Amino acid sequence: MDLIELMEIAEQERQSDKPIQIRCCIAAGCISVNSQAVQQQLEAAVTGSGLENEVQVSGVGCMGLCCQAPLVRVDTPSNPENPSQLYEKVAPDNAASIITALQGGETTVQRGDLTHPFFTKQFAIALENTGKINPERIQAYIAAGGYQGLFQVLREMNPSAVVDTITRSGLRGRGGAGYPTGVKWATVAKAKGERKFVICNADEGDPGAFMDRSVLESDPHRVIEGMIIAAYAIGASQGYIYIRAEYPLATQRLQIAISQAQQLGLLGSHIFDSPFDFRIDIRVGAGAYVCGEETSLMASIEGKRGTPRPRPPYPAESGLWGFPTLINNVETFANVPWIIRNGADVFASIGTEKSKGTKVFSLTGNIRNMGLIEVPMGTTLRQIVEEMGGGVANGTAKAVQTGGASGGCIPASAFDTPVDYESLTELGSMMGSGGMIVMDETINMVDIAKFFMEFCMDESCGKCIPCRVGTVQLYQLLSKIREGQASMPDLDLLEELSDMVKYTSLCGLGQSAPNPVFSTLRYFRDEYLALLRS
Repeated sequence: MDLIELMEIAEQERQSDKPIQIRCCIAAGCISVNSQAVQQQLEAAVTGSGLENEVQVSGVGCMGLCCQAPLVRVDTPSNPENPSQLYEKVAPDNAASIITALQGGETTVQRGDLTHPFFTKQFAIALENTGKINPERIQAYIAAGGYQGLFQVLREMNPSAVVDTITRSGLRGRGGAGYPTGVKWATVAKAKGERKFVICNADEGDPGAFMDRSVLESDPHRVIEGMIIAAYAIGASQGYIYIRAEYPLATQRLQIAISQAQQLGLLGSHIFDSPFDFRIDIRVGAGAYVCGEETSLMASIEGKRGTPRPRPPYPAESGLWGFPTLINNVETFANVPWIIRNGADVFASIGTEKSKGTKVFSLTGNIRNMGLIEVPMGTTLRQIVEEMGGGVANGTAKAVQTGGASGGCIPASAFDTPVDYESLTELGSMMGSGGMIVMDETINMVDIAKFFMEFCMDESCGKCIPCRVGTVQLYQLLSKIREGQASMPDLDLLEELSDMVKYTSLCGLGQSAPNPVFSTLRYFRDEYLALLRS
């Protein structure tokens, strides 16, 4: 495979495109509401109308507005006055009506508003192809510019230049703490070892989070390309994608993508006719939340029980089977091809001074427009919740919880805060992987703290006493408070025990488990006090 062959594949794919494109969302959430039947009926309606030469029906990944699924988008580039139509909550028997509308007739199918801020305020980098291409066709990814960045890296750049590009871009890890990606890559590149590994952490376990799942279901080649570029930069020859068993569709599409890349010589030996070799294998986790922590994840890949170990040594120096290992999450790798193709400076121009680029969020909870969004860093919570999300369905927003089970609850009074790593940390929350749950005035914040503590209690691996025992005691204290059986000394004990769990637990699960308690006490202390016995 060389650049000419890559361009030929891209051109053939573009030439095969028909004038009118009908895209049907075939992601896990849409499949659950019968979107596959919608696609089948659309194909039948096109055939029945004799439009096979003009209309192409494709199954694509997540289109974002998940609360209105199944979604169908009709693109007619030849009609500049009305190039795109979005149909919402499409049933299989609506297919004929959509084709009728395509021919100039009327339709009763609910239309979506593509000019709504939910769509217009987004900036797609990681989600660049999501909802636009067929995830099971490598040709579609290549036609969208896929693997051009990899060719550029292998044929025009040395490994240190690649690391420098990622460093200058300002990309930070999208899995949680926001560690500078370029610094991590440079550390692994300099580490000594007979072998090196690249791991994609796709063990997305936060309540309400589905960002990584959507990327893998919608654009798996993008993550694969990012991993290959990273492997070249650090000198690795083997990669693993660690994905939870609850994501069967994402796993299936990854397997298809890996096979397709191998067949075209884009993965395996002598990639792009270069001396570089790299292979990727998939490892399916059993669903333990703690395996999102990198040392637990590596233990699981090695066939051991998924429990954390103390650090140092860090994985960059001694990771998988004791060899230097680079671990990034799905979204981090998904940014890499875009940075290579568009340049580090372009990426660095997006976002804030310390938080560059964009961030993908799953917007859920008591909100009108639930779904998947990608916005520039620095976008305020108010813009996300009220403008893009459309506000809560009834009443007003009370708080938003960010960062999953490890995050915190931010009150509506702080909604003008820009979404970036430092600002969220100052509020007592965190970016996390990107879960964002909106709560209205009917929600009791003690219930929220109790819910997340129960989750952490159940998911604790039990290796260290502070987490194993502390989360149980915290849950019991929260239950006692919620039931109106607690007094002021119990509240004092709740705070004291939360500090102990945070500062003495072995890994991030226990260290961050008290965050919902801290944040709800900070902003909604009156709700705790109202439940105490006098």
